[in-house]
Amino acid sequence: MTFLDLLHGAEILSQTGNPSVTGLEYDSRRVKPGDVFVAMRGESSDGNKFIDKAIAAGAAAIVTDSATEQPRPNVAWVQVPHGRRGLARLSANFYKRPAEKLAITGITGTNGKSTTSFLLESILTAAGRKSALIGTIEYHVAGRILPAPHTTPEALELNQMLREALSHGATEAVMEVSSHALAQQRVFGIPFDVAVFTNLTRDHLDYHHTMEEYFAAKKMLFAGIGTDAPRAAVLNLDDESAALLTFSKKHSSEVLTYGLSQGDFHAEKLDIAPRGTRFDLVTPQETIPLFSPLIGKVNVYNILAAAAAAYARRCQREAIVRGVETLTRVPGRFERVDCKQPFTVVVDYAHTDDALRNLTALAREFVDRAGHKARVITVFGCGGDRDRAKRPLMGEAAGRGSDFAVLTSDNPRSEDPLAIINDAMVGLQRSGAKYRVEPDRRKAITLAIHEAGPGDIVLIAGKGHEKVQVTRDGPIPFDDVEVAQQVLRAAGYDCAAAQAGAGKVG
Repeated sequence: MTFLDLLHGAEILSQTGNPSVTGLEYDSRRVKPGDVFVAMRGESSDGNKFIDKAIAAGAAAIVTDSATEQPRPNVAWVQVPHGRRGLARLSANFYKRPAEKLAITGITGTNGKSTTSFLLESILTAAGRKSALIGTIEYHVAGRILPAPHTTPEALELNQMLREALSHGATEAVMEVSSHALAQQRVFGIPFDVAVFTNLTRDHLDYHHTMEEYFAAKKMLFAGIGTDAPRAAVLNLDDESAALLTFSKKHSSEVLTYGLSQGDFHAEKLDIAPRGTRFDLVTPQETIPLFSPLIGKVNVYNILAAAAAAYARRCQREAIVRGVETLTRVPGRFERVDCKQPFTVVVDYAHTDDALRNLTALAREFVDRAGHKARVITVFGCGGDRDRAKRPLMGEAAGRGSDFAVLTSDNPRSEDPLAIINDAMVGLQRSGAKYRVEPDRRKAITLAIHEAGPGDIVLIAGKGHEKVQVTRDGPIPFDDVEVAQQVLRAAGYDCAAAQAGAGKVG
């Protein structure tokens, strides 16, 4: 491939040279002889600082978004107006535009993206289709499960995975599309066939600054980023941001809505029990009785969203029924830790005030349904280097939904864990709940489990599927599920069946 072949369709301000190129990188540490190095400005670093390092490693060409960097001798050179858009176009060209050969469903929103994506993948599988899944928890590509460092990867990795999936027979892809990825244009040039909007609640304001900016980033998925708007839009009518409806009707040829009791897809005869959820799914064509092992109203919304997206992808009734029923668990999403203890322990990713309200409300339904006096005990913390204003809101939500709360550390990142705890404690005290503060997350989980009695439910919130805790000294291994199992085992409970029992509630 020549450099000009790689640049086809890219926005170019200036260009010199046309060598043969063998690879593409944006990380100078991975550059090999013959590669093109894309030097782009990021949020915390500037790849332009590493141009000479990339050349020393053998880069044959440089693509830069800097107007001040000067071409180097004997190296092809291109200046582009936007680094990530450039990377996206070059990545697509390098991997022969795999996204254009797949039917891609993009799912965005504050909460519910992961579960909705897992549900849709399950339905597509039940329909006999091969798909790739790219999201917060993990990536599913060509039968492999890969770790997910980002909800939505950079364009180079994204196109690489889509190419691999395509080469193994995939016809579909399901993607969680984060607001960061949209704002940064990591998905520039990706043609989405279906776009799904779950909801919008306060989150990521450390990056987006205002809810208006946050919503504007989400809306980009429905406008198309370097592409036409998605053919179909699936929208939550019960969410405050249903203003997308008017916009999507102007830009998408098919618009489907969902809601608990309204919309093209809604639920009737809803029965949420400890062992699963039953309801009649009302669609524009028919009514379909469904059963899902997932519980709670939040998962009803997720099922409705996935079913509507599956409908947009022309999946039949049988695939929707089977796909919903066979998904028994989503890692870190109301995931039960079962060691035959007389109380319930659940790990969940809830890390916003809205998610904590939903989680504790579900737990309250769970213990109330059991018909005896039991308590909701919640372990939670707040992330560092993130929106400080949401911390007291999270503290208040956790306190109001719990009988007893343990405030601890989540991912403090570069911040002092005690300073983060103090921010959250304001809201926790406002709730009037009984609580303890234990900065050590392992000790906090231990405290909560030892506090639990028969029939109680212990919620370990915030980190969900994550396998590390990010501190100012770097990431350290930490898995809430494993820690809970260790504490229960040390207390004398039998954890032999924990793996099989994870995710099954009852």
